[in-house]
Amino acid sequence: MDNTEPSRFEHLWTVADVSEYLGVAVKTLYQWRCHGLGPRSYRVGGYLRYRPDEVRAWVDAQVVTT
Repeated sequence: MDNTEPSRFEHLWTVADVSEYLGVAVKTLYQWRCHGLGPRSYRVGGYLRYRPDEVRAWVDAQVVTT
């Protein structure tokens, strides 16, 4: 099996997981979501979840050019 492809069964990340990964406060993630910013998130039941591959792709897209 090729481990370079994300598993479609990869566990979703919680807000706390993404907060730790990005080094931002949980409150910041909720504010970003409210304003349509930040990585894509999903409501699963009453919980907010993120796909790890989409979070990583979002980070990669945040290139700052000078």
